[in-house]
Amino acid sequence: MRFQLPPFAPRYRLLYGVMAATLLLALLLVFNPRLWPYLILPLLLVAWLSAQGLHDVTQTKRSILRNYPIMAHMRFFFEKIRPEMRQYFFEGDNDGAPFPRDKRAIVYQRAKKALDKRPFGTTRNVYLSHYEWLHHSMAPRPPAKELFRLTIGGPQCSQPYSASILNISAMSYGSLSANAIRALNKGAKIGGFAHDTGEGGLSPYHREHGGDVIWEIASGYFGSRNLDGTFSPEKFAKTATDPQIKMIEVKLSQGAKPGHGGVLPAAKVTEEIAAIRGVAMGQDCVSPSAHSAFSTPLELMHFIAELRRLSGGKPTGFKLCVGHPWEFIAILKAIIETEIKPDFIVVDGNEGGTGAAPLEFMDHLGTPLRDGLAFVHSALIGANLRDDIKIGVSGKITSGFDMARVLALGADWCNAARGFMFAVGCIQAQQCHTGECPT
Repeated sequence: MRFQLPPFAPRYRLLYGVMAATLLLALLLVFNPRLWPYLILPLLLVAWLSAQGLHDVTQTKRSILRNYPIMAHMRFFFEKIRPEMRQYFFEGDNDGAPFPRDKRAIVYQRAKKALDKRPFGTTRNVYLSHYEWLHHSMAPRPPAKELFRLTIGGPQCSQPYSASILNISAMSYGSLSANAIRALNKGAKIGGFAHDTGEGGLSPYHREHGGDVIWEIASGYFGSRNLDGTFSPEKFAKTATDPQIKMIEVKLSQGAKPGHGGVLPAAKVTEEIAAIRGVAMGQDCVSPSAHSAFSTPLELMHFIAELRRLSGGKPTGFKLCVGHPWEFIAILKAIIETEIKPDFIVVDGNEGGTGAAPLEFMDHLGTPLRDGLAFVHSALIGANLRDDIKIGVSGKITSGFDMARVLALGADWCNAARGFMFAVGCIQAQQCHTGECPT
């Protein structure tokens, strides 16, 4: 296609202006060389702008650059710094998403053991229709000295686990750095709570400090798979019997992108990650949208029983974001029919986090945590299974109020991910999917 200069429209005035300035300065230097020390830098500047503008109108990737050469770069610059400007200069204490400033600040302060109190009174409008509060006792008692813990493990479990009511939710090595995994697991060891591996498998960094581990088994079966991607009972048993692993969690779906698989590009599959996940070097590392080891509720129950047996009787359950209610009811029917009871169910709300997901999945797919929790809790009671199956929850839990709210709705314990990320330095830059996270 033959190159043509764009028509003289108002949006092209800057381009034609710098081109004219380039020509004018060049002629001045030709006819008056003594001006060289004064005009060389302006000439180089307008010549560079002219070249940039010509490139803008000839490239085919960005229509805005073609329509507004040179000027569009200022738009892109302001778009780039907009999140930082909003976060540091214009955002109110109760504004911001996914987590408002006051939520982030309280985590930062408590992680550093800094002053975490607030003066003068609440900044929230307590008369808004969606304002929430807890009823207090008018006859308070001293707080209990012992830590809040619960026993996870039903009648079919031979190694029940005494768990904290707050634990680290699923985040994989690969999504987080080695140092982040080390820090989280050391915190779990010191604090006496559990650390979920995420679907990426158990890495050496989960083992360094000896914190309790929940091993998540997702559709990729990383760390327990054959080279063709199928589940390997032998590899699973070899790892699952490690005393540091306290529970086994089968991931059916996650709140931020239910029903969506994932791909780690071949370029990011390092030799270390390939060894940890049990995948081949030089190939994409694929997490399918569905499991290959089972496809029905009955098969799921038998798979859970097999994992529990191979792990030596450790608590085994599954995690899901609630979708069609009748599908969860089908799982309960399978539990009753097979008489195989999972030891726990983790309900993940669609407000949960992820490194990357399509906008439609994050914003409009899956049941929010409180609605999903209320449904699962009620369904288990209706099926006469609630006494034997514990419920964990995850989804934007960062404070004692967040925990008390879901515990009141029927949860037995809570998992938090992004709250712990804040504690190790996350600034909510929301660049997880770009490979350019400043943290």
